[in-house]
Amino acid sequence: MKEPFLEPILRKMRIAKVLPILRRFPECKLLDVGCGWEAKFLKSVEPYIASGVGIDFKAPSLESAKLKTITATLDNKLPFEDGSFDVVSLMAVLEHLERPLDILKEIHRVLKKGGVLVGTVPSKAAKPVLEFLSYKLGVVSEAEIKDHKRYFNKKDLAEIFAEAGFREMKHRYFQFGMNNFFVVAV
Repeated sequence: MKEPFLEPILRKMRIAKVLPILRRFPECKLLDVGCGWEAKFLKSVEPYIASGVGIDFKAPSLESAKLKTITATLDNKLPFEDGSFDVVSLMAVLEHLERPLDILKEIHRVLKKGGVLVGTVPSKAAKPVLEFLSYKLGVVSEAEIKDHKRYFNKKDLAEIFAEAGFREMKHRYFQFGMNNFFVVAV
């Protein structure tokens, strides 16, 4: 399956945002929630982590010395022990979840004390732009855009993270305000 034109470019931009965070954890145990059908983000950050697990309903079968994937629906329970991970990544996933608060509470549970959730999510300003790029130009996956349940701004994110139990959020808009980048501490 060939990716739409902009998808690899957007992924590289996300990786560039996350690498400085991963480098703060020398023996990083990473959970990539919503790793996707090829786990491309997880594979891309492999050199920077001690171990990584990807989870998604469409996760590929992958098991190596450092990486593993699990096929599971992201609904209300993650199959991991409390405090299992240093970093959880949530890259362009939150907007697809039926019950984002439930998953955020689970992410909070599986993060170690001192761990962080790092991720991206389209802003409210991105909705018409993404729909145009997808439906009219075909340079972004139409199926992915149709699956968006919600778009977020900084205030929305601060509220849902606080409700999930996180204590501190660092936030920046990027890609001309079309995307949110966040790092949230346990």
